[in-house]
Amino acid sequence: MNILFFLIPKSEIAYIYESDTLRQTLEKMEHRKYSCIPMLSDDGKYSGTISEGDLLWGVKHLEIADLKDTDSIPILAIPRRANYKAVSIHSDIEDLLDRAINQNFVPVVDDQGSFIGIITRKAIIKYCYGELKKYTAEKK
Repeated sequence: MNILFFLIPKSEIAYIYESDTLRQTLEKMEHRKYSCIPMLSDDGKYSGTISEGDLLWGVKHLEIADLKDTDSIPILAIPRRANYKAVSIHSDIEDLLDRAINQNFVPVVDDQGSFIGIITRKAIIKYCYGELKKYTAEKK
């Protein structure tokens, strides 16, 4: 099975750029109700994922007391604790599952490392559940 079957394209999700500020990130995550969001370099390459936990600990360590201060803080000033690894469009289902076990979503990149979208763990589980239901129905 081709992993692109599960892909949610870049055009349908929110992401941030390394040049964004902490405030822009907070607002985008709040608006989309994301608990983590992919981060791209300014040329569109996947560079990592930042989570609510990263933001919380970053605000604490930077001692940000006023939301207005987040306008001047680059998102790169916030350390990331987890490393969400991407898969290539040519990866197989085993690589995808290996990543999805430990990540809410798996970023997908093309041959040049450009971000093209994500595959959610939910989509994978939903597909597997559907296949399991079909299999068990056939066995009856």
